This record gives sequence, C-alpha cells and structure tokens, in this order.
Amino acid sequence: MATLPQPRGPVSEVLLTALRHPPDAIELPTDPIDFEDLQLALYCCYELHYRGFDGVDDAWEWNPGLLAFRAVLEAAFEADVRALAGTPGEPPDPAQIDVELRELMQADDAPSVSTFIERDATREQVLEFLIHRSAYQLKEADPHSWAIPRLHGAPKAALVEIQADEYGEGRPEQVHAQLFARTMDAVGLDSTYGAYLDRIPGVTLATVNLMSWMGLHRSRRGAIVGHLALFEMTSSVPNRRYGSGLRRLGWEREDAVVFFDVHVVADAVHESIAAVDLAGGLALQDRQLGADVLWGARALTAIDGRWARHVMERFQAGESSLHDGSVLALP
Repeated sequence: MATLPQPRGPVSEVLLTALRHPPDAIELPTDPIDFEDLQLALYCCYELHYRGFDGVDDAWEWNPGLLAFRAVLEAAFEADVRALAGTPGEPPDPAQIDVELRELMQADDAPSVSTFIERDATREQVLEFLIHRSAYQLKEADPHSWAIPRLHGAPKAALVEIQADEYGEGRPEQVHAQLFARTMDAVGLDSTYGAYLDRIPGVTLATVNLMSWMGLHRSRRGAIVGHLALFEMTSSVPNRRYGSGLRRLGWEREDAVVFFDVHVVADAVHESIAAVDLAGGLALQDRQLGADVLWGARALTAIDGRWARHVMERFQAGESSLHDGSVLALP
C-alpha cells in the first residue's frame, strides 16, 4: 500500500484528513476546485478501489459520504474532459470503428515524448518520465479490467485476451506492472507502489483518473473500451523508442528495457484485437455505444496530449516536469 500524500489545496486536505480517521461524514466541496487539488483528491478517492493507503480503513471505499464527495470531484473532472474532448457524436458504422480509430490516431498533433526520449533526453529527464509513468504502470491494466464484468460475448472475450497478456499469462514475473517495477529498480528509482505520488503533477494524475473514471462506471463502458483500443493501437512504436532511449543512455541491461521490449511485440498483437474485436465488436452489439467508444478514444488523445505538452514544455525549457518543480537528482 502507498502512504497518504501531502494535500495540494483545501479539498484534498479535507479528504486526506478524513481518511486518517474511521469512516464518517465528509464535508462536500462547494467552491471551484484548483486543478492540482482536484486531480490529487480524485486520484486518492479512486485509489481506495485499488490497493488503498496505509492506515486507511478499507470501509472508506464504499462510505456514502466519500462517494458523494467523489461525485462532486467527478463532475468537475468531467467538465474538464469535455472541454478538451467534446461530447459523443452520432453513432458510427460499427464496421468502420477501426478505421475511425486510426483516423483519430493520425490526427493527434501532440508532441512526441517518445521521439524526444529516443533521441535527445538526458538521464535525468528519462528518470522523470519513468516517475510520471509509474502512476499508471505500477497498476497497469487494472483500470481497464473494470470493464470485464460489464461486457459479454465476443467483446468480453477480446478484452480478456488482451488483459491476460497484461497480467503475464499466469506468470507473476511477467506481469507488466512487475516488469515496470524492474525497470525502475534497474535505473535506481524507488519501485514501491505510490512512492512518487507527491512528485507527480496533476496533469499526469489526470491521465490515470480518466481511466478509473471510465472503468468504474458502467455507463462509460463504451468509453473505457475506446480508451483501451486507442491505447493499444498507439503503444508499440513509442515503446520501441523508449527502449532505444534507455539503451542510448547506457541502461542496456535486460531489467531496464524488458518492459518496453515486451510492449513492442505484445501491443502490435493487441492492436487488431482491440480495434476490431473489442471496439468494433461492442459497437456491433450496441450501435449507440460506438459513439462512446470513439469519444473515449478522443478523451485519451486530449488528456494524454495535455500531459505530453506539459512534459515537453518543461524539458525544452530546461526545467523539471515534476510537481514540486525541483530537478531530479541522479540515483
């Protein structure tokens, strides 16, 4: 379990103070919420559904007051996502879902963090990149797995096929989250779950909150499917670049690069399953959900694009991309 982080404003302070005590009523936010405050508070609310926090009563997970508190945060989060990604459009032709997903992929104009890592990043910048990624990769696949009981038939089978690979096909040492932990260990970072939460900025937490928000609500099952489909379709090439970047900087041992090497192969296989069998299959079952599938993919592009712009702006300015703004010292 992770330890509770430091608050970033009045809302996260109310939440984190409450979580240190037995479950009870919690004061609901009423004023506009600062971005960092919102993303940290929402991340912590969602974390209660994953591994939880040291010293926090598990009963908080389904506490009615906590859920009401989270709903206020989710409303603010949804407004932010819709401001960037718009709203679902008309249901597409189910047979064209994979084509439309590829068009979204080609239209993405966010700066390429993977190309920068491959060619130009310093060792310190790669370490910062890995810290950003740890917010999701140390629980890789879990947010998307919430969709499994919400699907049936062919789309469910396709999702399980993808997720089984993410979880190592029954081999604990091959679980992708464990492979990422090995990468962190190999470069001298702390692979303890949640170790860097205080250093991860809201723009990064938002990328994980998006998955949890979609995955934990049945009404957004189409969106989480679209998120996963585009996630898999855009993964293989960037992971090849990340692995090349680590090798360029001298991190050549297998433990440092195996996570990225595995994804080059695995996600190339997952791409067709996710786009055709999962996303397309769900739209065939329920045409209306096809619009949600494409919206989930657009939301991924928008929220991840904002993250990429933040990271590249800071790196190109010679500044830290982490929350506290301090330059990361080499291990």
